[in-house]
Amino acid sequence: MAVRAKKIQPAKAEAIENAKKIFSEYNDFIFADYRGLTVEQITALRDKLREKNAVLKVVKNNFARIAFEDIKVEGVADYLSGPTVIAMAKEDSNEVAKILFDFAKDAPALAVKGASIEKEAYDAAKIEAYSKVPGKKQLYAMLMSAMNGPVQKLAATLKAYADSKSE
Repeated sequence: MAVRAKKIQPAKAEAIENAKKIFSEYNDFIFADYRGLTVEQITALRDKLREKNAVLKVVKNNFARIAFEDIKVEGVADYLSGPTVIAMAKEDSNEVAKILFDFAKDAPALAVKGASIEKEAYDAAKIEAYSKVPGKKQLYAMLMSAMNGPVQKLAATLKAYADSKSE
């Protein structure tokens, strides 16, 4: 539960509204502790995430708690303690999680705390397992290649049959 003051200062209310506006644009959120990362490392991580149309933001924990409560994202308050960075994705969140875990191998200061995927809370172990699943595009490619093999064989057989009849 976020701490709410009776009288909210205008600057804080504006910061919460901005956070709500940003969070409402995304479906999936991955929370990580970034204590100990250098500015160069954070910039490199942001660049990698930008390639997957994901964003990395640092928001005050209490502001983030209030914003998530207001947009009805449950179960994330536990991840909003200490220095927290939020990776936000509209789609292919498993690939975003994979980037974070791969980056954490090179920079152990980055520690994934948990996530909210399609408004379902994931702990660190579950989000790590989720990061190992192929993305939607990869799954579609695998499905199409599996379907393509038998169709090619059928087409080759029919063509060979047609060629043998024409001779």
